[in-house]
Amino acid sequence: ALVLGVYAAGVSLPLAALLSLIAFTAATNAATALLASDEDHTLPQWTIGALLALDTLTLTGLLYWSGGPSNPFSALYLVHVTLAAVALGPRWTWALVALASVGFGFLFYANVPIPGAGDPHAHHRAMSEPAQGFSMHLQGMWVAFVLTAGLIAYFVGKVTAALAERGAELAQAREMAARNERLASLATLAAGTAHELGTPLATIAVAARELERELGESGADGELLEDTRLIREEVSRCRKILDQMSADAGQVPGEGRTSHTLAQLVTATLHELGEERLQRVRVQEPLPPATLTVPRTALVRVLASLIRNALEASREDQSVEFLAEGDDSTVLLRVKDEGCGMDEATLPHAGEPFFSTKSTGLGLGLFLARTLTESLGGTLTIDSRAGAGTTVSLRLPCEGEEK
Repeated sequence: ALVLGVYAAGVSLPLAALLSLIAFTAATNAATALLASDEDHTLPQWTIGALLALDTLTLTGLLYWSGGPSNPFSALYLVHVTLAAVALGPRWTWALVALASVGFGFLFYANVPIPGAGDPHAHHRAMSEPAQGFSMHLQGMWVAFVLTAGLIAYFVGKVTAALAERGAELAQAREMAARNERLASLATLAAGTAHELGTPLATIAVAARELERELGESGADGELLEDTRLIREEVSRCRKILDQMSADAGQVPGEGRTSHTLAQLVTATLHELGEERLQRVRVQEPLPPATLTVPRTALVRVLASLIRNALEASREDQSVEFLAEGDDSTVLLRVKDEGCGMDEATLPHAGEPFFSTKSTGLGLGLFLARTLTESLGGTLTIDSRAGAGTTVSLRLPCEGEEK
């Protein structure tokens, strides 16, 4: 465009030098486009930055052979700065600003004038300005260019960063919506399973009870009586498993958020564990005098599930710490064990639904904990190393904080 524009004006140009630079630019851009077309290969930032820097130097060469700063296409420097601000980070952008400023300034001191184009600043010379005034005008052009390039780099960089941050927030919101949708599906599946299996289990329980009664009245063999009792016990166990599965999947009908002190929630969590597990749990005291507005049953079950997981990951002679810290704005709850921990390959998958390192269980504990925590405006983090234990931390906003 630069060459064609000047050529259309009917002036003579050093075409050999210009066409060589144009061919070089076309070759480098074609090679870059070929690399970018490979879907399995992503161009690193330094490659894009180096290409823009090379194009800036090439543009300087083209302008050198076609009038220097008097060529109106010198504004193309700003295109390279804008592209860098959009596609690259601040370091590359400001490097391009510096390179373009140096290149544009160089053209004021060295260039090949366009034959027959006349003095592009003749109107300045015709005025009653001294030579120093004209020199100041040229200096002002360069300063204006540097300021314009800097402002473009700054504001376009700010806009790009804001858009990237907004995109990250939208991605996080979509991820949370997808997680909540999966949770709703799990809850529906659990409730449906419990309902569908509840009736046949109840029928089996009634039949087993009647069979046990009749065998007892007829003086049947004791082993048969033991078998019928075993059937009843296993049916009862299945019923409890279904109830727990429904509860673990978030089925707490009609539960809203209510205010509870941290001490009340900790007490309820420990009660949920039972006496046998409680002996291996160490609770930090005194507890912070914080108040949380939460769905009590759901949070207590989540905390109890995390403690049970920690106990199962630890040896019988190891204890689990249940720690609480708080201030006026947030409460931090930690469940810390010294068990087997997770390696670097396993840790990223912790919290995914149906992912478990245990032979038993649904693999929903951490998933439900993260989902509930984020729905309350909090965060859940997992710190673990193989052989060094795991720490699960829940940070929740206190009562009165914006959710």
